[in-house]
Amino acid sequence: MKYLVISDIHGSLGAAQLCQSASLAHGTDAVICLGDILYHGPRNDLPEDYAPKQVTALMNSMWHDIIAVRGNCDAEIDDMVLDFPVTADYNILYLGGHRVFLSHGHIYGPDRLPKLEKGDIFISGHTHVPTAMIHDGFYLLNPGSAALPKEGHPRTYAVLSEDSFTVYTAEGKEYLHIGF
Repeated sequence: MKYLVISDIHGSLGAAQLCQSASLAHGTDAVICLGDILYHGPRNDLPEDYAPKQVTALMNSMWHDIIAVRGNCDAEIDDMVLDFPVTADYNILYLGGHRVFLSHGHIYGPDRLPKLEKGDIFISGHTHVPTAMIHDGFYLLNPGSAALPKEGHPRTYAVLSEDSFTVYTAEGKEYLHIGF
């Protein structure tokens, strides 16, 4: 399996379109969406292309390929308009012999980790800062933000495969990479 990993779309139509086009370009089997899909949140600027109704329609067209977790800007109403569940605080999947823990990052995050073992993979968003590192024998990964990057980073997304995690810029250039 190969997954497109995206986080912090925040109602940006361009970020949702990037999700769709990057998934096709990389030939991914499914999309992992790490939350903050429709609303920009009170601490973020409004994305230039803020269009939550259009983001809803585009993401709903991909419903069968999306595994999502709830972000701190997601609400129950979002679950009512999206055709895939977005109310889980975390999800777990298994990939290439690794346990992969998915979270937005506001409940479980790099500073509040769940119980992990060597070789486990922890993927979160929330900070809008791409990360690919090993910590105490497990992997800490973040695709960054597809809409509102922070700390001088570009808009990014990632591709997760059985043997690596690669962060790409919105233009499709490799930005960070870590092998498993």
